[in-house]
Amino acid sequence: MEPITSLENPKVKQAFRLQDRRDRDKTGLFLIEGYRELLRAVEGNHPLDHIFVCPELYLGSNEESLLARTKAKIYLVPEKVFRKLSYRDRPDGILAVAPQRHLGLKELPKTKNRFLLVAEAIEKPGNLGTLLRSSDAAGIDACILADKTTDLHNPNVVRASVGTLFTVPVIEATAEDTLAYLKQNKIKIVSATPHAELSYTDADLTGDIAIVVGTEQLGLSPLWMEQADIQVRIPMRGKADSLNVATAATLLLFEALRQRDSQ
Repeated sequence: MEPITSLENPKVKQAFRLQDRRDRDKTGLFLIEGYRELLRAVEGNHPLDHIFVCPELYLGSNEESLLARTKAKIYLVPEKVFRKLSYRDRPDGILAVAPQRHLGLKELPKTKNRFLLVAEAIEKPGNLGTLLRSSDAAGIDACILADKTTDLHNPNVVRASVGTLFTVPVIEATAEDTLAYLKQNKIKIVSATPHAELSYTDADLTGDIAIVVGTEQLGLSPLWMEQADIQVRIPMRGKADSLNVATAATLLLFEALRQRDSQ
């Protein structure tokens, strides 16, 4: 490990600037903070540029074995420097700088009975991270970000996903190109809307499907509502007329998983 003690060190200053989207876009780099997040990046063979560590802040005893699995340059920093780099209230002493990875529709896995989630224009990093976490838990083949508005490499996406950003293929595409791909490959489009008559538990969610969820405020655009093969709703019994997009997607994904496991 190479020690760095100054907040004015160029590596430290560069990493700090990566908390801002403009610098992430400019450099093509982003931050991976946290043991679980970095573990999943390593397990997912995501390349790393360099790593900052502060052993005084470690929460467990497995950090050294994780670091031994990487070939990245490791910098040992004091607590004051690490806290400057960290975007967490309770940092755990490990943070990596890594190149971004962007996948297109050509990289979509071609499996039997494809199980996809399409997230249209998700605005909040926390919701996007939670969508990825639920996608990983449900075992989907890929998540497609259609007309994305949130930076996939925002530190809060990485944190909310608990590293599942590196375990689920995340595809970026326009809504039009995504729709064309699904139609061409005969993948059934299931759109979620409070206005549908069919409950999501009564819909056939087996076979090749893409579950589509929309923006937090406006829901799905007319494009997806008009082109959907099936429209489904989640029954609501209270005063609220809709659920948080990540919550709604989780219910739909796990109903699909239940049906597919019972075949």
